[in-house]
Amino acid sequence: MPSLRQFAAKTRWNAQFQVTASAGDLARRARQAAAEGAPQILVLGGDGTFQVLLNALNVPGDVVLGILPAGGGNDLAASLGLPPDPVESAALLMNGIIDFLDVAQVSTADGNKRLYAGGGGVGLDAEAARYAGGPYRNLRGRRRYLLAAIRALAGFHAIRVRAQFEPSESESLEADALLVGVLNTPSYGAGLRLAPAAKTNDGSLDLVLLEDLTFGEILAALHSLARNGELKDHRVHRYPIRRVRIETDKPCLFHGDGEILGYTPVEVSVLPRAVRVVRPAVSRIR
Repeated sequence: MPSLRQFAAKTRWNAQFQVTASAGDLARRARQAAAEGAPQILVLGGDGTFQVLLNALNVPGDVVLGILPAGGGNDLAASLGLPPDPVESAALLMNGIIDFLDVAQVSTADGNKRLYAGGGGVGLDAEAARYAGGPYRNLRGRRRYLLAAIRALAGFHAIRVRAQFEPSESESLEADALLVGVLNTPSYGAGLRLAPAAKTNDGSLDLVLLEDLTFGEILAALHSLARNGELKDHRVHRYPIRRVRIETDKPCLFHGDGEILGYTPVEVSVLPRAVRVVRPAVSRIR
């Protein structure tokens, strides 16, 4: 980004810029930089871009990670107290502090394991993630994900879900659900605050279950999310967890940070304080 290069030259920010051609290219360059002893690696992008970086490196590891927001949602950046403008964020991170970040590790039905730092889930949000990364990928902000959710509603039916979770291994729930989210950040989908009490370094994740709603109730819920990013309804259930196993009546897609990771059943667990990140000394949480 030219404006970032201009900022670096003006402020004498000791940063080396690399332009990557793909997710695989980003992962390869990140591993190379880490092997060469880079103390910090920052990515310019959204939550999905940070996920590529996270999975490319050893976790836990010695490299401090960071993000300059330039994606469709930027929920991780917001949770770290960064403003939406990447140059403003860079100015804050130049004199930032090092903090710890929990990450979620998910194992899908085929045995693959993947890390994500923000939010994931199964149900309507996973179906919406397919459209957000497809027909609506060029849109930015909350509108992208809400339009994708409306598109995903066509032909979507509630799924029968069973979730067994810790801290109490005997704790479980079973319901017809529109979605089951597992979040490390308060929001996903560009500010959809499904887990407003979530913290990124408290050693736990937030399990969020939204019960089945009628079509009209879903549209009302989407309107509320579009207006203020919040969903206040007695059919929203939230639980702090360390680990959860999610089973569905039929194989369903699970996404992490908007990226489709695999099918249910899935197991998701928290890796407490697994990553060191640079964040502003004074947060500007939006």
